Amino acid sequence: MSTGRPIDLLTSPVAHHLVTRATEHRPWPMPGRPWVMGQTWANLLFAHWRVVPAVLERVMPRELPLDTLDGSAWLGVTPFAVRNLRLKFTWPVPYLSTFPEINVRTYVTVGGRPGIYFFSLDADSALAVLAARRLYRLPYFRARMGIEHQDGGVAHVSERVSTDGPDAAFRALYGPCGPIEQAVPGSLEHWLTERYCLYTLDGSGRILRGEIHHPPWPLQTATAAIEENTMAGGLVVLDGQPLLHYAHRQEVIFWSLEPVDEA
Repeated sequence: MSTGRPIDLLTSPVAHHLVTRATEHRPWPMPGRPWVMGQTWANLLFAHWRVVPAVLERVMPRELPLDTLDGSAWLGVTPFAVRNLRLKFTWPVPYLSTFPEINVRTYVTVGGRPGIYFFSLDADSALAVLAARRLYRLPYFRARMGIEHQDGGVAHVSERVSTDGPDAAFRALYGPCGPIEQAVPGSLEHWLTERYCLYTLDGSGRILRGEIHHPPWPLQTATAAIEENTMAGGLVVLDGQPLLHYAHRQEVIFWSLEPVDEA
């Protein structure tokens, strides 16, 4: 299976620079220090399941307070394609800058800044897995993955091959079924998607924040035929139909991690 479109060698540096000009939607200012990495996310599915908060709290670090909305927590499974991965002032490297990814996430707020906590991230790139584990202290795993356009939708297949994590697999055909819209502030969709940092811990249990920035999400309602999904194995049983949203493309920039008490 292919990963979709080729690298946008001539446009990604410009696109990542232009991202910094759209800031009015942010809940707090962008960091004053330089960003370090840019990516393009393509053919992304947000699949969210409502979860009893106590179930997630049992498997989360005690240092990170779980976010809830109207008494519910949410767990998301998000497959997509990474394109144009590059460090600032560099060009994307062909074959190394494009690969499929899927993550499992929930939501936390620390110091008044809503963010994302990742239970796992799988990628079909040994280099990306190694770099993200070392630089961002995230639970990345190597997976055998593929994406192709099929029957008017996106077919995404993933099977974890790293031996230092539990088995995890995903197989689905998904796509948009509505117009592109930005989430309304105060809505569930906005609460789930418009988050501009991630949280992790260092070896001493200190909270680290990684700032990110992108334009408002161009969301579409979506449909998905999920044939296999064991990405949340060991965390929670995902029952029922998830809340589904699709985004065709998003430009994203990242800053390096900082301790929350010094950020």
